[in-house]
Amino acid sequence: MRVLHVITGLNAGGAEHQLRLLLRGLPHDCEVATLSNPGPVAEAIRAGGTAVHELTMRHNHDLSVLPKLRRLMRDGRYDVVHTHLYRACLFGRVAARAAGVPTIVATEHSLGDRVIEGRRTTPGVRALYRATERLGQATIAVSVAVAGRLAEWGVPEHRIAVVPNGIDATEFAFDPRLRRAARARLGIPQDALVIGGVGRLEPGKRFDRLIRAIAEVPDVTLLLVGHGPARAALEQTAAVHDVGHRVVFAGAVGHAREMLCAMDVFASPSDSETFGLAVLEALACGLPALYAECPPLDELTAPGAHAPPDTPGARRLTAYPEALPRTLRAELACLGERRGRRLPVPDLVARFDTGRLATSIGQLYERLAARPQRRTTQPLVQIKGARG
Repeated sequence: MRVLHVITGLNAGGAEHQLRLLLRGLPHDCEVATLSNPGPVAEAIRAGGTAVHELTMRHNHDLSVLPKLRRLMRDGRYDVVHTHLYRACLFGRVAARAAGVPTIVATEHSLGDRVIEGRRTTPGVRALYRATERLGQATIAVSVAVAGRLAEWGVPEHRIAVVPNGIDATEFAFDPRLRRAARARLGIPQDALVIGGVGRLEPGKRFDRLIRAIAEVPDVTLLLVGHGPARAALEQTAAVHDVGHRVVFAGAVGHAREMLCAMDVFASPSDSETFGLAVLEALACGLPALYAECPPLDELTAPGAHAPPDTPGARRLTAYPEALPRTLRAELACLGERRGRRLPVPDLVARFDTGRLATSIGQLYERLAARPQRRTTQPLVQIKGARG
């Protein structure tokens, strides 16, 4: 089976790394087309032996990419086109249908309730998405939260399959050498206490809450990893609260492992996460992880969940921002009691192993390819929470 994955960009980000990990596990002949921003993830995919086709999309409405995609798909004679992220889903599904590709699948890694890929989620944006969604056979949601948002957008539930994101825990294993190197490069003292956050610097991530919190937690450094439009506002918030000298902006990185190794406590104050993969990555690095929202943890630890796993180090933050400084101080006290030692990686992380991700999606390809190409009201398999 020949599969073409179409993605909006391959610079750095959660969806991009998910595609990289998926390609490692799929037993099919896969290639990748990126609409824009080829970067370190593109190079990593090529290094793994997968061809990457770079298409130059000048702006969000650049329709010239459609004939390029159609030509690529027809020449490649692909059995499946699998699109990733909003813009690639719009253009990729149209091109795949025009090229006569028999099976069209999409993955929605995150759907914002207000903004998606820099565009406001207006009724027109949602209507356009629904129109192109009908051109495929299935849309994969990476969490129940994303599935719910797809349903709110008008995607029929029988066309939605929930397949959680995957993680390769070995890629995030703690390494003291990486810790020392990262701190030296960032100018952070080796003996400093470091609270960290990872993610795009945008208002919805609520890193401003962390900045305000450390104003009440003396003698700690805040390490923020990522880039985005909110950086200037965050720097201003740090200056207003007189903690600018204790906030380090590391910028975007190709892989988060080194930055996680440099931290002592991880915090994700965002209350609008559709998956929260960074929380699982922090747990895989042996960090205590404080989070406001992380759907995979919430689903597996909810009352009545089947065999809720023991998750040492994971602590959900309360809805009250004023409690954050107290929670951070308590976590730092626990760190002192164990003399800085890392925590064991919780069993929950293994439930989201990338092997399960690849197996689930590979089975979906086979099932869709085998059935008659017609509309159906039979629900697709729902793989909720990666229970096993």
